[in-house]
Parts: sequence; structure tokens; C-alpha cells
Amino acid sequence: MTQTQFVTLDAFRNEYKKMCAQWSALAPQLVPLQKEAAKADTPDYPIETPVVYNRALDAITQDDDIKIIVIGDNPGKDEQLAKNNKYLVGQAGKIAEGFFKKHPSLAIDFRKNAIILNKTPVHTAKTKHLKVLAKEDAAARDLILQSQLWLAQKTAELAQGVGAQIWLVGYAELKDKGIFVPYRDKLKEAAMQATVYDSLFVFQHFSMNRFMIDLRDFCGGAFDEDALAKNLALLGKKRRDEIFG
Repeated sequence: MTQTQFVTLDAFRNEYKKMCAQWSALAPQLVPLQKEAAKADTPDYPIETPVVYNRALDAITQDDDIKIIVIGDNPGKDEQLAKNNKYLVGQAGKIAEGFFKKHPSLAIDFRKNAIILNKTPVHTAKTKHLKVLAKEDAAARDLILQSQLWLAQKTAELAQGVGAQIWLVGYAELKDKGIFVPYRDKLKEAAMQATVYDSLFVFQHFSMNRFMIDLRDFCGGAFDEDALAKNLALLGKKRRDEIFG
């Protein structure tokens, strides 16, 4: 990164860290809601970080070449563990990391050339549980909303500042009536304002190998390594147009 790009990144992560600390003030009332939401379909597990800042951001230096900003949904069980507090470190993250290792033509190291963010830092065992939190508690509902709006705006500005593409992975809850509709609408507005909309791509999530399945289907069942970057861009634009209109 250039000095200017690194200053932009550093300002973003410092501000994001402060925002997560502010949002964490709701932790005492979030944890019971998160536990209750998980009861229906998730074995009991310790909730250690109700609102998760991605500590991997702190390891980025000016020597790193940031090419993509990957946007997941929200921190899951692995991400919220105090020993982690990092995004996409579970099975989905391993699939993503493996994909880029298998395709060197993309020249992207998932752990060195990508900034990983979420649509909200509020933890739930499964993304759909966010709807339970929003339904049961007005303060939680406002937190989920405001964190989406803040991240959508700042992510577009960050992409402009560091010259990176935005890869929005996971779009089920971006569809009408989904919990992430506010993020969708704000990101489109902010990306247009920051002139990065053409560098915004939408894909299936890495979890359950859905990213790979969708890409393989789009490519007709097999990858042409020489055309992979082009096909990713075409698929990402196709899904973007479907979701954003």
C-alpha cells in the first residue's frame, strides 16, 4: 500500500475498534438473547464476545498489498471466541483460503491480500438468529441496524481509499425482507458516491461450499484457469445485478 492508502486503513480500523467498544456496552443484554436464539437449533456453547472486532485488521502493515475486501454476514461461534476474535476463521474461512491457494492465477493470498469484514459485528451462532434478537429487543434491533449502516458506508469509503474490490459473499439475507436489506441499500448508495460500484461483486457464501458450486455451475462444470478472473467478475456482476437491481 501507499502511505496514503495505509493511513486510510489505519483510520478505519481505529474507528471501527472504537465503534465495536461502544456497541459492546449492550453486551449484558445481548448475551441472554444470543443464548436464547441459539437454543432452537444449536448445541450450547460459551458466548465470549457478543460484539466482535476483527483483530486481524491490526496485523495489516503498509507492506501488505490489499486487493479485495471480503464481506461476510456476521461473526459465528468460532469468530467470537476470545482466542480468535477474527472473521472467517471457521470452516467457511478454510474453504475460502483453500480456493485462493488452488488458483494462483488470481494472485490473492486470503490471509494477506484480503481485508475481511462483516455486515454487522453482532455475533449469533447462525445468521438467521439475528432476526430473533431484533424481534425480542428494541436496543438489539437498533444496534443491528446502526452497525449495518455504519459498516456499509465505511466499507465503500475504505474500498475507494485502498483501491480494493469489494466481494460481498452471502446474499440470502440481502433479499427483500432479509435482515441485511439496510446494509444492501446503504452499500449501493455509498458505493455509488465513492465511485466503487463497478468494483463491487456479489457471490454465494463460502460456507457449505456454495461459492464453489455456484462458480462451477457458471463456468459450465470446469474451471479454465486462464479465464477464472474474468468468470469471477462476470458471475459477481450477475449476482450483484440480481441483488441490487
